[in-house]
Amino acid sequence: MGKEFSGYQKKVIKDYYRNIDKITLTKLQELVSKIYLEQSPSKKETLWKQVEAALTKLKIPETIAQHILQKRDPEILAKNLNDWLK
Repeated sequence: MGKEFSGYQKKVIKDYYRNIDKITLTKLQELVSKIYLEQSPSKKETLWKQVEAALTKLKIPETIAQHILQKRDPEILAKNLNDWLK
C-alpha cells in the first residue's frame, strides 16, 4: 500500500522537485568551496564524485561535464557554475 501524504507534505514535495535545479546548483557552489579547502586527496576524490552526480542531475552536456571532471580544477567548475547561475 502506498502512503498517503497530507496536503502540506504534497506541497513540500512538489516545491522540492520544482526547485531541484536551484538546489543542485547551490550544492555545487558548496562543493567548489569544499574542494578548494580540502587537503586530503581521498576526500577530494569523494567531493569530485559528488560533483559528477550533481552534473548528471542537472543534465549538463556530456562534453562539458567530462571536461570539468577530467581537469579536476575547481576554478573551471566555478567558472561554469557562474555561467549556469546567470
